[in-house]
Amino acid sequence: MNLSSLGFAVVLSGAAMGQGEWPEFRGPTGQGIGGKAPKEWGQEKGVAWKIEVEARGWSSPVVSQGLVILTGALKGDDKTELVVTAFDFKSGDPVWSNRVFEPTEEELSAKHAKNGLASSTPVIRDGVVYAHFGHMGTAALGLKSGEVLWETKVKYNPMHGGGSSPIVVDDLLIFSADGEEDPKLVALQTSTGKVAWETPRNEEVKRSFSFATPLLVDDGGRKVLVSPASGMVGGYDPVDGKLIWKVAYDEGFSVVPRPVEMDGTLYMSTGFMKPVMLAIKLTGATGDVTDSHVAWTAKKGSPKTPSFVAADGVLYVLDDTGSVTCFDGKTGDIKWKNKLMGNFSSSPTLVDGALYCQTEDGVCYVMSVSPEKGTVDFEIDLEERVFASPAIVDGALLMRTETHLWKIGG
Repeated sequence: MNLSSLGFAVVLSGAAMGQGEWPEFRGPTGQGIGGKAPKEWGQEKGVAWKIEVEARGWSSPVVSQGLVILTGALKGDDKTELVVTAFDFKSGDPVWSNRVFEPTEEELSAKHAKNGLASSTPVIRDGVVYAHFGHMGTAALGLKSGEVLWETKVKYNPMHGGGSSPIVVDDLLIFSADGEEDPKLVALQTSTGKVAWETPRNEEVKRSFSFATPLLVDDGGRKVLVSPASGMVGGYDPVDGKLIWKVAYDEGFSVVPRPVEMDGTLYMSTGFMKPVMLAIKLTGATGDVTDSHVAWTAKKGSPKTPSFVAADGVLYVLDDTGSVTCFDGKTGDIKWKNKLMGNFSSSPTLVDGALYCQTEDGVCYVMSVSPEKGTVDFEIDLEERVFASPAIVDGALLMRTETHLWKIGG
């Protein structure tokens, strides 16, 4: 793996690509690349532990300082509570659990049937867990104690519920709030939870809702927060939220995939109805760069939901129907294609030359991939639905299924 191809995002993530850390959605780089993990296992063979998780959700596990953090929802007869839980990485034993929000009936009703109440993956930074539940609230908790440090709620009218995960940039917690109207990008102060800035999208579109997680990249030493939305993707100054550059696209909406960066180029998918993959040159981008900085586009093979992986000069792209396509990063030419059976929402993860892909029905495929070819080496039915993406820590694979958390290997 040529780590230099990952760009400055590794440095800006706030955590080194080291042992024991998977602190945010898609790992230390935010781009779905891990170290080492088992490439085959059984229902019991190779499984370090498998525990039932009471609080349901589709958020992905994050790991820091020997603790695995999950968010979820506990539904009772007369109320629903949103929960943050910590598990011991070695044993799987619960360490602490805190019920942080009790959403209203109106808040609970604003979700798609395929979505859950806890789909945003938390982020851990400097011993603090930031748990985000979209329009239902955001909380900061002590990693070791589970003590609530602050709670806040940014109001907006969501479509289909929450989905975008937050990221930490210096002393700001940043997330998208692209609802049915007045879509915006929001930054909270990590110390207090107070709003530091809000930036409206200001793009005229028919459908304003989207769910993409931002990515911090570098342009010649300049930090740029890249955040896709309906009809456009913007590069923002993370300090004050001001728009630095934008690329517009035709009525793409409900954008879910998190963008990736490689060798000074940003790659993203434009969302529903017919997603188009864009390769955008970052160098010197200022203002509307739709006509000047789009290196290439691809109308086939682009996903609506899974994020993709950039490494070694190529893109590994898994679409919602199971087509796996390897694109040349510079030209957009297709180097090879393969087909997996099933429908996919979970994002693929690249680990030591293997691509891990999980269907919505719970089948996990392990593919050997390179710029030259991609072949399926192993598959297993986990026998539960999967929408969360895996975490890779200390040689172990952490996978969240509908009712369980698995640690495989390690």
